[in-house]
Amino acid sequence: MLSRLSLRSRLLLLTAGLLLAGLGLVGAVVSDQLERYQLGRVNAQLRSFSEIVSRVPITAPPDADDTARRPEVLDPALDLVGAPYLVYLDEDGAVARDLHSSRVAGASLPPADELRTVPTGGDAVDLRAADGSGRWRAVARPVAGSAGTVIAAAPLAEVDATIARLRTTSLVSGAVLLLLLTAVGWFALGRGLRPLRRIEHTAAAIADGDLTRRVPGLAAPTTEIGHLATSLNTMLGQLEQAFADRAAAEARMRTFLADVSHELRTPLFGIKGSTELYRMGALPGRADVDEAMRRIDGEATRLTALTEDLLLLARLDEAPEGRLDRAPMDLRTLAIDARHDLRALDPSRPVELTGPGGGPPGPAPVHADEDQLRQVVANLVGNAATYTPPGTTVRIGVGTVNGRAVLEVADEGPGLTADQAARVFDRFYRADRSRNRTGSANAGLGLAIARSLARAHDGDVELDTALGRGARFRLTLPLLDHT
Repeated sequence: MLSRLSLRSRLLLLTAGLLLAGLGLVGAVVSDQLERYQLGRVNAQLRSFSEIVSRVPITAPPDADDTARRPEVLDPALDLVGAPYLVYLDEDGAVARDLHSSRVAGASLPPADELRTVPTGGDAVDLRAADGSGRWRAVARPVAGSAGTVIAAAPLAEVDATIARLRTTSLVSGAVLLLLLTAVGWFALGRGLRPLRRIEHTAAAIADGDLTRRVPGLAAPTTEIGHLATSLNTMLGQLEQAFADRAAAEARMRTFLADVSHELRTPLFGIKGSTELYRMGALPGRADVDEAMRRIDGEATRLTALTEDLLLLARLDEAPEGRLDRAPMDLRTLAIDARHDLRALDPSRPVELTGPGGGPPGPAPVHADEDQLRQVVANLVGNAATYTPPGTTVRIGVGTVNGRAVLEVADEGPGLTADQAARVFDRFYRADRSRNRTGSANAGLGLAIARSLARAHDGDVELDTALGRGARFRLTLPLLDHT
């Protein structure tokens, strides 16, 4: 049932219940203490008076009519000692004499059988009135010099009335206080829960698709609401970024699949076209068949290389460390081999071997997989040979920079724009799509593979370029730890 109520109502009911319990407990404790105090006061008066009276020997009871005729003397005297009723019992327990205030009706006095039950040791006990109108408090003591007993009793009507008034006052004041505090609590809780309602509205807006919404600053950062708002905004920022990353990943996946389909379709169409020509008899001569087979072999080779590159990227994405067979080596070996490879590709191209940025080459010891790094360097060199005009100078630098082993390939070609440089490591991206694609490197996977292999070695491949100022690709790796 309570689960159907709002948080505001549940908190208010809980607070009101606790307040009611607290007020009831306080009222009960106060009334109990007041009753104890009043009874203790009456008991003390009765004991004192009974002690005094019991010490006075009684040889013959006086005439009760003499005292009854003068209530103006008797009443103040009894009120002074707090014992409106004084009773003498003989040795047989019969009432030998009694005195009481004229303001007390005889029918409301304790009956004789009740008086005989009062212990004579001075302990105070409660007695019932003869007409059942109220309670009496009585103390009995033996009379000195006789076998009789004196009993001092006082009605508890005033005590009971005081306790009843206190309880009524507590009940009324508690009810008024409860209603007042409940009303104040209703508005206070409404104001206190207002930030949660704003958080709820923000969450609803986000659920409707507005991922840019944030919880406003509802309270100081040191408060619970402030902590909650900060945590929610952090979580919302992460959610927005996650959705953006997912959307970007889906877009990249769609682009990747489209590029893969395009790259695979081109050689497959070439192979299928040649086989269709052969099947239709359009290749009558031996030379025509040989040419068709050459084209099929070339497209198959290209298709195989593309497939191998895709499989390598997939393995690197899944478990980059599992593809490495590390051993100590020096990047100078790769730099020297890269210079020979580039000269073999284009003998007319000037190739320089320097240190990073210039100067003499230096040692660059690393703990790496040499075959994998050769593929990285081959992709960088092939990129420089493919996308720069023949005869363009290429510089290969090797050494250490800022505690890292470095191998860089720099050319003096046309360079790249900022947008092209930002996307050059994307898979299947080609800065110049007008060129003929004759290998896996030109399929736009070479630089993506190079960066993936470098990062598998805890390194990276960086690009420094500008339009008209050439490009410099720098491979950086952790230095070999000789310790």
